[in-house]
Amino acid sequence: MRISQSFKFEAAHRLPSVPSTHRCSRVHGHSYRVEVQLEGPVDPVTGFVVDFSTIEEAFVEIIKTLDHHYLNEVEGLENPTAERIAEWLWERLNDQLPDISSVRVYETADCWAQYDGR
Repeated sequence: MRISQSFKFEAAHRLPSVPSTHRCSRVHGHSYRVEVQLEGPVDPVTGFVVDFSTIEEAFVEIIKTLDHHYLNEVEGLENPTAERIAEWLWERLNDQLPDISSVRVYETADCWAQYDGR
């Protein structure tokens, strides 16, 4: 069984590794959406793979760290591409959510990066 839960946060960033002529070299913001997917058997007693409230609890401190912040100043996100944010999230969630199978970060409604721990 695969389950998914979404979270949203607002944040600013710039991409320091792109040319100065690139539009993302300047500070700008996004309304990020994150989808966390978990995979595993359904517990016969609870009926859950993982209780959604457990996933929410794992995200509390992460949202405090990211929401309405300048991502370049967050340790480990000095070059905050969607790809790097997905990896960063995985690293912080993996211990709390051992059944995690992927983290998808939407920078816009049409652009996303997904990390599956490989």
